[in-house]
Amino acid sequence: MHNRILIVAETEGFLIKGLETKLKGIGLESRYSVPKMRDLEDKCTDTDLIFIFTDENVGLYPESLVYIKDRCVENDEQVVVIGAEAEYEVIRSFIPDAYMFKFFKRPLDMEALINDIEEYMEESAQHARKKSILIVDDDVSYMGMIMDWLKDKYRVSLANSGMQAITWLAKNHADLILLDYEMPITSGPQVLEMIRSDPSTADIPVMFLTGKGDKESIMRVLSLKPVGYQLKTIERKQLRENIANFFTTQDTKK
Repeated sequence: MHNRILIVAETEGFLIKGLETKLKGIGLESRYSVPKMRDLEDKCTDTDLIFIFTDENVGLYPESLVYIKDRCVENDEQVVVIGAEAEYEVIRSFIPDAYMFKFFKRPLDMEALINDIEEYMEESAQHARKKSILIVDDDVSYMGMIMDWLKDKYRVSLANSGMQAITWLAKNHADLILLDYEMPITSGPQVLEMIRSDPSTADIPVMFLTGKGDKESIMRVLSLKPVGYQLKTIERKQLRENIANFFTTQDTKK
């Protein structure tokens, strides 16, 4: 948690200055950025939430909206949109609903916004204390199901390719990686080799969660020392128990 908000708008007018004052009053730092790439790249670092103030020009900055979407995916950030319904729909065409925290219509109810942000930051602080699990699988539907199984107890992030996982790990920490075996371009064993070859990620525990259960596949990765090898036929209760037992054992060793 950085307690930092990024506010994106074409102009830093009276409303935004008032919001910055309100955020400071609840212990949050804010930064202002115009919706242009150069400014976003400079300002969009170490943020917990991104506020986007929209107007009729919202569709003129597609590159910036894609950049914000990528930031959300890579860093598990959330977006607050303040504007009109039609403008909000434009934002939704770029940024998935999974990364939308809330939409506020103009005219803005400032007190409602501040109350929601306070609750969000408190929940985020509690969430940050949970163990972090990264699921790596090219099957998005399956990843979503596993995320639903685990998200009440753990911080769960998703990567739908090996390279997306490596990019995510360059900026984020995981206490456990659940890794598929068969993926296009970069297979699970290749991803594990890359993780083990980088000193910054070499010690992250990796557990295979895959449909490949033949002896040859299992033997191929044993030398890379995964902490487990689970088949995708595993049931919800058993997977949760196996992960809980793994973390219990890890904590006992510390």
